[in-house]
Amino acid sequence: MDSILRAAGDLLDTELSDPVDLGGSRRSTVVRCRTATGGSVIVKAFAGEPEGLRSFASEAAGLSLRLAGPELLAVDAEVPLLVMEDLGDAPTLADLLLGDDPKAAAAGLLAWACGLGRLAAGSVQRKADLARLWARYDKGVPSWEDEPWIEQNSADLLALLDRTLITVPRGLAGELAVIGAVRAEYPAFTPGDTCPDNNLMTSDGLRLIDFEFACFQSVFLTAAYCRMPFSTCWCVFRLPTGLAEEIEHAFRAEVVDAYPELADDAVWRAGMRRAIAVWTVDATVALLPRTLEDGPLHPTRRPVPTRRQLLEHRWEMASTLEEFPALAATMRTLLGEVAGGWGMPPLQGYPVFREPGSDDLVRELRSNRQHLWIK
Repeated sequence: MDSILRAAGDLLDTELSDPVDLGGSRRSTVVRCRTATGGSVIVKAFAGEPEGLRSFASEAAGLSLRLAGPELLAVDAEVPLLVMEDLGDAPTLADLLLGDDPKAAAAGLLAWACGLGRLAAGSVQRKADLARLWARYDKGVPSWEDEPWIEQNSADLLALLDRTLITVPRGLAGELAVIGAVRAEYPAFTPGDTCPDNNLMTSDGLRLIDFEFACFQSVFLTAAYCRMPFSTCWCVFRLPTGLAEEIEHAFRAEVVDAYPELADDAVWRAGMRRAIAVWTVDATVALLPRTLEDGPLHPTRRPVPTRRQLLEHRWEMASTLEEFPALAATMRTLLGEVAGGWGMPPLQGYPVFREPGSDDLVRELRSNRQHLWIK
């Protein structure tokens, strides 16, 4: 920690002190520090293994694009670390969804969807800029845009099904290739990890944090977070149907400005179904091997679903993708032969929305799109 503070302080030409751990990850250490003048900054130092180095390049390049996120104050590519402005202790979208104010939670969801949509729409012409910035901070690890993660997940799913003695329907490999093509469709910038705990609801509006997976990806892969919801996250419960539709509509209404073709319902629905399939395969590969002993998706936050509950919910949604019959059949087999033996209660709705009145809440949001956090 001392060496991190010295390196960051040298970048800013000031002394840093009183580090407060903000809970990083195995890839990074994140601390809030006091400056010699009494202010505060956020210092993020990255591990030297490949995933840490990729995360550094992604975050440094993504923040340098200056489309979203905290202001990037300084970068040391050798340590590596970066220093950002401190956005304070505003509640996150996760705090609202696990809280007790349904209006605040619904408005937060709408702000999140609109904010991501506006970011995507406003970024479409900046892909070459991000590539140039990535080259500046490149640490020798492929970017997420160059990493064949969808193809690798498809291969891993087939191998996993074989180990689990699940019969692989004829045509599944071909369907996975078709589904994976969504990756190249309608690209736009995203911070990557757009989960509820990476969205601050500040007095100045929605602010996005954590750009470790920043890249250009299909708007469908981002929009799927609205419907599933939160494709790769821990803060996952069922959304009221009307509310899920409203936040997806809010995101889509923004990106249509950049991609008018997405106003076509057939185009939108097909892309969303492929994106849901991609993220379901991703969750299955990541979580199924860890379900022999079930456990919560987050080590400390409560309430939170278990790995088994989340997978069952994902498989249920993907089992309805009838244009991909082999995949849908695989999901139904997993539900019957794997989840059927778990005896788990189904994934419930977000606690904040379990009280009656969700329909009234959705109508209110539709009639008044301008809210405190949508700026």
